[in-house]
Amino acid sequence: MPKAKSDSKAADSRLKRKGAGTGRKQTKKAAKDPNRPKRPPSAFFVFMSDFREQYKKDHPTNKSVAAVGKACGEEWKSLTEEEKAPYVARALKKKEEYDITLKAYTKKLEGGKDDEEGSDKSKSEVNDEDEDEEDDEEDDDE
Repeated sequence: MPKAKSDSKAADSRLKRKGAGTGRKQTKKAAKDPNRPKRPPSAFFVFMSDFREQYKKDHPTNKSVAAVGKACGEEWKSLTEEEKAPYVARALKKKEEYDITLKAYTKKLEGGKDDEEGSDKSKSEVNDEDEDEEDDEEDDDE
């Protein structure tokens, strides 16, 4: 029976999770920016949007999302490269549009950060100080 005790110790050590009982909190992921442009759909998703409309017309009583997804996947696999070409072209066009909007978005973010780093004061506070200085200069002239 001494062998049973060593087996239970081995089982106990295997049951322990890595890092269990260390008392560390998990770090949170960085929050996503809601203003960031959405990524463009792949050629399959462009095809799926068209296929979904056609499938709903052909099968109006079907309410299963899984059935539509399976049928779409099977149809996509059966298409040749020539038949997929228009969807690939549309996906590339959407990707180019996305790249343009993403560049504009990142440029806007970088431009906004430069202004904020210069001062902790808001623009209205800076404008108020400028007006006060002008008023002081006018008083000095008199």
